[in-house]
Formats: sequence, structure tokens, C-alpha cells
Amino acid sequence: RSLKTNIDVLSLTATPIPRTLQFSLMSARDLSIIATPPPNRYPIDTEVVRFSESIIRDAIMYELKRSGQIFFIHNRVENIKEVSGMLQRLIPDARIAIGHGQMDGKKLEKTLIGFMEGDYDVLVATTIIENGLDVPNANTIFINNANNFGLSDLHQMRGRVGRSNKKAFCYFITPPLNSISSEAQKRIKAIQQYSELGSGMQIAMRDLEIRGAGDLLGGDQSGFINEIGYDTYQKILEEAVQELKETEFKSLYKSIESNSLRTHIKDIQIDTDLEILFPETYVNIISERLTLYRELSKVSNEVELMVFRKNLIDRFGQIPDQGNELLDTIKLKWLATKIGIERYVIKQSKCLGYFIQDQENDIFKTKMFSVFLKNIQKEKSNIIIKEKITKNGLQLILVVENIERIDKLYNTLKNLTTGSSSP
Repeated sequence: RSLKTNIDVLSLTATPIPRTLQFSLMSARDLSIIATPPPNRYPIDTEVVRFSESIIRDAIMYELKRSGQIFFIHNRVENIKEVSGMLQRLIPDARIAIGHGQMDGKKLEKTLIGFMEGDYDVLVATTIIENGLDVPNANTIFINNANNFGLSDLHQMRGRVGRSNKKAFCYFITPPLNSISSEAQKRIKAIQQYSELGSGMQIAMRDLEIRGAGDLLGGDQSGFINEIGYDTYQKILEEAVQELKETEFKSLYKSIESNSLRTHIKDIQIDTDLEILFPETYVNIISERLTLYRELSKVSNEVELMVFRKNLIDRFGQIPDQGNELLDTIKLKWLATKIGIERYVIKQSKCLGYFIQDQENDIFKTKMFSVFLKNIQKEKSNIIIKEKITKNGLQLILVVENIERIDKLYNTLKNLTTGSSSP
């Protein structure tokens, strides 16, 4: 990058750090996921164990019987030789080598090459081995004091085994879980839970939840997101950016003034007992469904929605009723921003639409809202607006009866805003 401007950079990682992942989720950086493992690979059998000489001895003996090799990760150079001596005592016939970053470079290289060529059975090493060491014959790994490592470290080190068509085993050696910090417990449980092939993205998402997204413009990679939750953090961040666009940087974003979707209502909630989703029978891969939901949330107009619908049909076939209902909720939200509704409650064939409580808002002075009110006054029974006294003042509530589907509600409200009082 220092040699050439406007250069394209491709970053590859098994588990992106929280801040990098956050950039991708908020569309500041592009993200592509490769979740297909190489053929003939098996998930790594992962166990969390206490330090036990019998467990270590039995696991190493099993691996040696099938002519395999073993990693033993101990990340303290001060007493790594003592650990090596302990293993030699447990398995006298094993050929054991030591590798760590404080060794002479040539000696370390010779040791690692010797292990890769099968000159040693066990490699006692620090986390230096996570940097791309590929030994297909090594299919058992012990990670001592696993509670001291981050999720990405644990995932990377576990990935040093299971690199062939043999079943691999990973043992996280930890003190009793009740004696370690709550964050360490979360990390251990997460790495144990996500042991399937291609689970790096799930581990990274869990790491983001535990550590936080960090400073967007600083060097910190972790932050306070774990205190308030990811969804709340995203909402606060979006509102803060939007506020800056409308105040300090208003001259740079003049188009925002006419964008009622953002200016009047930040987030529209829909609480319903109807099924509005892409069912598993339609899109059976969880990650793919999440991607579709994320893409749908970015759709901002009718043309983009038509393109999204067409692409969905091309990829997965005809959209089921639940999926069509979900797409209709997007149009329902757009309409809500034009008439001032900030929340829908659609249950038991009845819809309650709660208007924003700022009676001075310009949205109530628009021609569309005026037409909307006049058409409601023409309705005989199934559509009314009532008033409710709250601690923040007077709130208007739209009541619509006989609503069994989202599309029926949308068509009803749409007709009320366009001069026609009949759904």
C-alpha cells in the first residue's frame, strides 16, 4: 500500500477480529465466507478436561498406536522443559521435541522440519505453531491452560490437527470452570460448541459478542458491546451516525432532508403472531437465511425489492406464504414512515398502529396524512383512530379489524393514503 495508491487488498482469516468483523457487518468492508471444507475431512472431536496425567497418557498412546503425531501447547517458555520431562516420564518411548519463539532461528526451523518429516512423535510448543504449520499426520492436540487464550487463538490452534482424512482430537486443559472468569467460561463453551467444519464465522460472531466491536477509529479491538448487546449497539451506532449527518455534516448530506424514511422514524417495530420469515423448508442453510435477512434489511425502494424477489425465486423457487408476508412487511414499514406509525401490533386478526408522540412533527402536516385522516373518517366500522393518554402525552393509535395477512393490511393502508377509502 505504501508503494502504490488505490491498490486492492484481499485479507484472508479463519476468524476475523471483532472490529474487522464489525466493519463487514456494517458494510464498511466487503466480506465473503468460504464455508465448504476440503473433501474427506472430519470435524475435530473437542473436549474440555482437567489436567490429568492418565488422560494425557491414554490420548497420546492412542495416537501413537495409529502412527500419528501430537501437539502439546504450553505457552510459558520458563517451564516448558518441565512439561516436556513430564510427558517423557509418562511415555518413555515417545520422541519429544520442544519449539518456542526464543529459540535460535535455525534450531527452531530444524525442529519444526524434523517434526513435519516424522522424526518426533510429540512437539511441545508455544502458540508459535498457530502460524500456518501444516502437519497432516498430527491429529491430536493438547492446549494447556486454554482459559488464557482468545477464541481466535483456540480456533487457530485446533485447526493444526484434522488436516487429513483421519479423525482428529483436541483437548482443552483448564482449571475447574467455576474458578475461571466468566469471559473465559464463555470462550471455552463457544469453542467447544462450534467444532463443526467451517465454523470460523460463528466463532468470530461469538467473539464479537463477548469482546465487543472496539473503537471504530482507534486501535482498540474490543469495547463495551458485551454490556449492552450487539443489536442495541448497532442501533445506537446507527442513530449516532445519522444524527451527525443531520447536524454537523448536514451540508454534505442534503438529500437526507427529503428522506422521510430516516428523518421521522429511526426504527419501526412489528409485533405479530403471523409467520413472517423464510422457512427452513425453503432455505435450509442458516447462514444463507441470515444473509438474505441482512440483504433484505438494506432494500430501500420498490425497484430493489422487485430485484430481491426475482433473485430469490431464481435461486430457491417460488416463495412460500411466510416469505411473501416477510417481503410485504418491508413495504408496510415504508408506508409507516410516511404516515407516522412507529410500531405495529398485529395479533388475533387485529392491528394496532402506534403513531409517534411528537404532535408537532412535520409528518402530521403532509398532504398524504391529511388524505389518510379523511379516508379513515369515511370508514364505517373496521378502521378507526383512537387517543390514549401516556406519561409522555397524547398518543394516536390506529385500529384495523379483520387482518389475517400482512398484504391485506398493507393494501388497506395504501388505499387510505391514495384517496380511495375502499381496500
